[in-house]
Amino acid sequence: MSLFNQSKKAYLMLANGQVFEGKSLGAEGTVIGEVVFTTGLTGYQETLTDPSYYGQIVTQTFPLIGNYGVNHEDNESAKSYVSGYIVREACDVPSNFRCEGGIREFLSENNIVGICNIDTRQLTRIIRETGVMNGVITTEDVYSKKDELLEKVRAFEVKDAVKTVTDTQIHTYSEENSKYKVVLFDFGYKRNIRQELVKRGCEVIVVPANTTAEQVKEINPDGIMFSNGPGDPAENVEIIENIKEIQKLGISIFGICLGHQLMALANGGKTEKLKYGHRGANQPVIDLESGLTYVTSQNHGYAVIGESIPAEVGHVSHINANDKTCEGIRYTAVNAFTVQFHPEAHGGPLDTAYLFDEFVKTMEREVE
Repeated sequence: MSLFNQSKKAYLMLANGQVFEGKSLGAEGTVIGEVVFTTGLTGYQETLTDPSYYGQIVTQTFPLIGNYGVNHEDNESAKSYVSGYIVREACDVPSNFRCEGGIREFLSENNIVGICNIDTRQLTRIIRETGVMNGVITTEDVYSKKDELLEKVRAFEVKDAVKTVTDTQIHTYSEENSKYKVVLFDFGYKRNIRQELVKRGCEVIVVPANTTAEQVKEINPDGIMFSNGPGDPAENVEIIENIKEIQKLGISIFGICLGHQLMALANGGKTEKLKYGHRGANQPVIDLESGLTYVTSQNHGYAVIGESIPAEVGHVSHINANDKTCEGIRYTAVNAFTVQFHPEAHGGPLDTAYLFDEFVKTMEREVE
């Protein structure tokens, strides 16, 4: 793939054969992925560097992207994992005191093939009405290779997602006088999860996704965090089996997004693929205990089936206000609670950041 040519044509073709013609944005080439949309008005850099988007071509529904530029501090991981990127209009004159570059340069430097100047509103309506579907972005003539590309697009599947994005090494992060030790499982974690723990006095040991209960026991943490990540949760058979053993250690557990789903699967629950998922920073979630509704940041295509959680194991604690899907579980059989949304929400909203405080309190009780 070569660097972008701002005037070069680009094409998006969906699995149903529909073609959108636009302009190249980022690197040149051909990429295939699952086409999804996210509704965030801001946070596009966090979206581009969120490992949960592995294997996906991301559409931004907000019509202007790049207006405040990019900077090194807002990356959620060391690289981008998106397969491709779609925007209505890319801003070429960003303005912000933290700006270190533009969206085009960022996409090119990260070798991301993108397309702009297409009707993202029409594309979003197609996905909402028919469901998530595969697609291809190419800077070559799509019509001359349409049948060949359609065959590849329709055969595409997101596989081995967690295995691909997890780090194989252990890393430790802390500030002076850390009070608690937390093992953070890297299923494709966002950096701000780590930062939220560190600023609450935690020494955070980031471990590979396939870390076993025996290895966790050797670290001897006060708490365990199961992170977000990409792909079908049910694919991670080995990890699910590990979680069954890890929860027997009696250590306080907090799960987010994929971690929430994997914890449910380890306790007899089931998951399902949503029609078009929940992606964006404006998802309303109801806390069933307090009755309060919070605005949350989310990025997931699968959900836990709330009714599948055995009553003796735990209960649904939060639901999505729009479609009533499960957004949180309180476990009674083990020392754990999990949520589907992102309480760390770098880029906002911060309504549910209190859950990190709650997690710290559970460790306080154990330490005392």
